[in-house]
Amino acid sequence: MFKTPSRILLVDDEKDFVEMLTLRLQEIGEEVLQAYSGLESLEKLKETEIDVVILDVKMPGMDGIETLQEIKKRYPLVEVIMLTGHGTIETAVQGMKQGAYDFLIKPADFDELTTKLNKARERRHDQMERIRKAEANSLLRRSNI
Repeated sequence: MFKTPSRILLVDDEKDFVEMLTLRLQEIGEEVLQAYSGLESLEKLKETEIDVVILDVKMPGMDGIETLQEIKKRYPLVEVIMLTGHGTIETAVQGMKQGAYDFLIKPADFDELTTKLNKARERRHDQMERIRKAEANSLLRRSNI
């Protein structure tokens, strides 16, 4: 079965983690962009259409929750999966209340991550399809007036 690659933005201040996870995701055919801070991730989102953001909760400067809030304000259809260490599960749950699709505890199981990525991408696709249909119906109604 052919799978369209997701355009993923991986955001974490741990460079080695970002590079290793990028390679693993690229091996399974995903398109991955990298950012090492919340501010850098917002710049990448401005430049490129992204399907799913994998976002670390604990980062210096703009943390994951602040970054999530900005992403959802500016790009509400972008799905976000939060990554958290054991001590910040409550923060990840808070992130879900603010619009994150889901969260994973580090070190995340790769199969679980890819399952969540696929479901997040499907949700984004479904939302975009509903918007397209609503826009098309609106245009049809206007042309019938």
